Amino acid sequence: MASKGAGASFSRKSYRLTSDAEKSGVTGIVHEKLLNDYLHHVFSSPDGAFPGATSRKPLNFQNLPEHLDQLLHVDDKDEESHGQVEGRLGPPTVVLDHTAGFEGLLLVDDDLLGVIGHSNFGTIRSTTCVYKGKWVYEVLISSQGLMQIGWCTVSCRFNQEEGVGDTHHSYAYDGNRVRKWNVTTTNYGKAWAAGDIVSCLIDLDDGTLSFCLNGVSLGTAFENLSRGLGMAYFPAISLSFKESVAFNFGSRPLRYPVPGYRPLQDPPRADLARAQKLLGCFQAVLGVELDAVEGRLVEKEGSEWRLQGQPTVLLTLTHIFQHFAPLLCKVYLVEAVLMTFLLSLVKAGSPVRAQSAVRQVLDLLWLFMEDHEVQDCLRQLTMSLLRLYRFSPIVPDLGLQVHCLRLTIAILRHERSRKFLLSNVLFDVLRSVVFFYIKSPLRVEEAGLQELIPTTWWPHRSSREGTDGEEAEAPEERQRRRAYERGCQRLRKRIEVVEELQVQILKLLLNNKDVSGGEASRYIFLSKFRKFLQENASSRGNVTMLCPPEYMVCFLHRLISALRYYWDEYKASNPHASFSEEAYVPPQIFYNGKVDYFDLQRLGGLLSHLRKTLKDDLASRANILIDPLELQAATMDDLDEAGESAPAAAQRPMQALAVGGALPLPRPGWLSSPTLGRANRFLSTAAVSLMTPRRPLSTSERVKVRTLSAEQRTREDIEGSRWNEGLLLGRPPEEPEQPTTENSLLEVLDGAVMMYGLGVHQQLGKMVGVSDDVSEYAVALRDTEDKLRRCPTRRKDILAELTKSQKVFSEKLDHLSRRLAWVRTTVYSQEKMRDIYWLLRVCVRTVEHSDQTGPLFAFMPEFYLSVAINSYSALKNYFGPVHSMEELPGYEETLTRLAAILAKHFADTRIVGTDIRDSLLQALASYVCYPSSLRAVERVPEQQRIAMVRSLLAPYEQRPWAQTNWILVRLWRGCGFGYRYTRLPHLLRTKPEDAHLPSLQKPCPSTLLQQHMADLLRQDPDVAPSFLNSVLNQLNWAFSEFVGMIQEIQQAAERLERNFVDSRQLKVCATCFDLSVSLLRVLEMTITLVPEIFLDWAQPTSEMLLRRLAQGLPSQLLNQVLNRVTAERNLFDRVVTLRLPGLESVDHYPILVAVTGILVRLLVHGPPSGTERATSVLLADPCFQLRSICYLLGQPEPPAPGSVLPAPDPKRFSLQSYTEYISVEELRQVEQMLAHLTSASAQAAAASLPTSEEDLCPICYAHPISAVFQPCGHKSCKACINQHLMNNKDCFFCKATIESVEDWEKAAHAGATSSAA
Repeated sequence: MASKGAGASFSRKSYRLTSDAEKSGVTGIVHEKLLNDYLHHVFSSPDGAFPGATSRKPLNFQNLPEHLDQLLHVDDKDEESHGQVEGRLGPPTVVLDHTAGFEGLLLVDDDLLGVIGHSNFGTIRSTTCVYKGKWVYEVLISSQGLMQIGWCTVSCRFNQEEGVGDTHHSYAYDGNRVRKWNVTTTNYGKAWAAGDIVSCLIDLDDGTLSFCLNGVSLGTAFENLSRGLGMAYFPAISLSFKESVAFNFGSRPLRYPVPGYRPLQDPPRADLARAQKLLGCFQAVLGVELDAVEGRLVEKEGSEWRLQGQPTVLLTLTHIFQHFAPLLCKVYLVEAVLMTFLLSLVKAGSPVRAQSAVRQVLDLLWLFMEDHEVQDCLRQLTMSLLRLYRFSPIVPDLGLQVHCLRLTIAILRHERSRKFLLSNVLFDVLRSVVFFYIKSPLRVEEAGLQELIPTTWWPHRSSREGTDGEEAEAPEERQRRRAYERGCQRLRKRIEVVEELQVQILKLLLNNKDVSGGEASRYIFLSKFRKFLQENASSRGNVTMLCPPEYMVCFLHRLISALRYYWDEYKASNPHASFSEEAYVPPQIFYNGKVDYFDLQRLGGLLSHLRKTLKDDLASRANILIDPLELQAATMDDLDEAGESAPAAAQRPMQALAVGGALPLPRPGWLSSPTLGRANRFLSTAAVSLMTPRRPLSTSERVKVRTLSAEQRTREDIEGSRWNEGLLLGRPPEEPEQPTTENSLLEVLDGAVMMYGLGVHQQLGKMVGVSDDVSEYAVALRDTEDKLRRCPTRRKDILAELTKSQKVFSEKLDHLSRRLAWVRTTVYSQEKMRDIYWLLRVCVRTVEHSDQTGPLFAFMPEFYLSVAINSYSALKNYFGPVHSMEELPGYEETLTRLAAILAKHFADTRIVGTDIRDSLLQALASYVCYPSSLRAVERVPEQQRIAMVRSLLAPYEQRPWAQTNWILVRLWRGCGFGYRYTRLPHLLRTKPEDAHLPSLQKPCPSTLLQQHMADLLRQDPDVAPSFLNSVLNQLNWAFSEFVGMIQEIQQAAERLERNFVDSRQLKVCATCFDLSVSLLRVLEMTITLVPEIFLDWAQPTSEMLLRRLAQGLPSQLLNQVLNRVTAERNLFDRVVTLRLPGLESVDHYPILVAVTGILVRLLVHGPPSGTERATSVLLADPCFQLRSICYLLGQPEPPAPGSVLPAPDPKRFSLQSYTEYISVEELRQVEQMLAHLTSASAQAAAASLPTSEEDLCPICYAHPISAVFQPCGHKSCKACINQHLMNNKDCFFCKATIESVEDWEKAAHAGATSSAA
């Protein structure tokens, strides 16, 4: 590096002195008088005066150092002594006391200014205290949770329950609960939000203590503070788990200085004065040019000034930077001097001129400063910029944020600075994702939303059942809505300015053309971006290492915009490529090892397992060979890690930390430290044993085709070369030979999909809460206004309370409607909806292409299917009612393709993960609930539809049968007996006030899928028995569990001590009831679609299935369900009448209507022969009671033959009471069934003969013996032996193998015996 001074030689750039003829015009060599004028112009006197030419001393480069020393001299009066300052005790550099001044577990940044709570209520204080004078410090709020900030004395003792403000001589402000604390608590101040700055002021001359929020005084909080001997106050904070702040005691300029109050840490006044003078000299150089021809100085704007190699200018700048460079490495001076200067450039001129001026300044910094000095300066400058952006207040035009972003863009346009920041700062020291976040204002009045949106409005939805549309909009309401929409439009335009600047930042980071100074920016970004994803994917339970999801949402949208820009730009110059609308991730990226997916689950299981089991498929389909030695090494490493002994694990570093020990984390807390330090310290009041962090996999432990970490990869490893395909190594034959875009963009796309799965979807669902709050308050306001209209005028007290409530609700709605406008603009706008929709289409295309690879589909990470499912759910549920998914281009096609994926892969054997299989099932169940998505399922190719129905009809054992059954129920809902309701009818009868609650989705049955089901049950002889037996088994289990639980609930309710029933038990009980009802509905659908399965006894399994359905096992099926539910004053009745919360769905109507539907199909709609068989089986069951059928019509006893049914008792349950849900025809069928069973029961009673005990089945003792086993000759009823043979071929009694079962009748057997005799 060149030395500084008059005789400096410039090694960075070759400067050529031209001939004498050129000197005056080019080289800048000037005569003595012009040089003297130039130097006096640049290095003016300290007071800024310009003496006359006769009185001032001539200046040249020989006496310039002496003049500069005089200019920069600071009087001793201005220098602060390094000793103690009156009124303050402690070291001059004020930090948090990490050695003794804390309580609990805390994470403290390496600069000892940022802190994160890691225990219940940790407390920490500073190293410096004050006892006299007026003092202030600032706290930057990173999270808005429970914290108490203020002052305490050294005598205060804190614990995990009591913190600052909970003891004598400690005082605190809590903006979370809006209170002040000093042993007792009272209301004080305003609520704070993340991004706010709290100023803590103490006046020990008057004995008062106060606080400011974002520079606005909250008033005096405490008076009459204890003062005197031994009374000194430390800044202190107590904060709960996960909460985080950063302190500014004066190491940086205070954001909101208070006149008369002094920061705890003195600013470097002398250095600040020198830096400001040097900056003035530097600005003077940039503001003037030497005209050697005319012999005069020419004023220029800084953006127009150019360094042209004039020795005079170069030597002048060298003298300036000899003093300026060391100062620009100090945090305070970078923020107070350099950042202020650069921001003034941005604010003063147009963006183009500002960028030119900033680029000129950066060129000079890199030229005249040592590399490490420039790097330190840029690091501090970027940290200060980010801090300013994050903690700037929201104003209507977002001006502060715009200026910060424009300066950031100007810095990043400088190639050398950009690559340094990207390599060492943006993703390592800083949280660059913060630059892409637009924080939501908690206080709309301070954000200026009242000026932008003066008129508020909220939707007034009609919620009564049976109302399809909204009520007619009144003219006044329409006017308010339009005014509100105009305000939202104004807000959107302002936010779009910020978003466009954020996209420009990402475009600079994704630039791959800047290869002159080493690796292009895009490839540096890729390595850092992958590391960012790894930290968030591998640390889901470690809050300190996670990017907040609200930051990730904004980052994703900006990244998609920049990605699509470069994608389409590449298409414009490469016709063989594809547009971004057709983007997808090629399947070879999932298995060729070029992209690291960390420990994320693949569809087929662990990557090491897939590489071993599918190595032949990789070789044959993708030409990828797996080294056996690598496989063996990976296997042994897995065994070693799994079998690591406890003593060995105990020897790992960082297992136990003593008081004040430092724990170097791989990344500091995201919610932490606007000081943005790299490492953290883990503080504990006692030696604690911490959970050992998972040992990260090194590159040698990963099984890859080419073992390279993200940081080690080069451009060739990603993009490939003539003989290297880069990321696209191992192209399967199904994929096109020509790449769709640049390989690096494919990796960015893959990361964007992963990012949505890591936290974006969760945040999208969370932000819907604002819209829900608006709806709830709107309902409350409407109800209050209704009560006001109905309230008698004489009740002044009630009118006053209602008016007060109306005012509170109106004010809250005004606030929420403006906040909702912000949320809809930043999170749920139409542009954001298109981004999520584009991501959905990317996932759909990626899954389709990967599915074509056959067994290699198992290598796909699970998050692709999850993101496809969740993004569709977000589009359907989160962006309405303002924006509808139906407005999106290609909506129906995308819906159909996603339906095909769900239909094919919910039972795909290549997918082994339980969670993802459940997600696919639940998504398919949601799909068939809504008409538009159900029609999409019906548009799936017929072969796939039939395969889906076949999978749904597979036996329920050892699979998530509840979700599968629920899908079948939804296909039937709307076709069954009394199964057309949108709300449970009994709830509206018992609780009419619930009529305003949201209703269920209206029934939308699919006759097409029902027909597929019927065809499969008819045509495949094995499908029907296995499916129905599993349904009957699960029904048997579900209803038995339900009966057992209601017995326990009834017993608990009858105890004198009135024990409360566990809410979880109530929930499980209701779930078992709902499962029983849904299983009965599936049986009803099966009997309706394919009655011959039960009634055509020519089929080998029909009789058995019918007997199982009607008579059941020792547990309960149709007859037992009827008997349990319809008995007078029985257990079911008593539990229903308790009306316990959680058991609202348990009632007579749902289950009795389902059973009635089955019986009507068997006994009324069946053919005569089938009806006769069903009747005989039903009556043959000893459990059958005709009274249970009478109960359905509200009759206590069977009517006499031929008589007319009397009117039902209104106090009793009766289907006739639900005429809104049960048609007249259905009631007529129930009456016809009752008459038929009454007649058949009387005939059976007359014809029946007494049965001796020896003729009863020795297994169930309920049915006569009807079957004999061969060859052993033992006997039982057909129901018992048929059920037994489903699982076992051995005889009940002798364990001999049963070869056949024959009919057995006692009379025939007795006749054969006598003939033989």
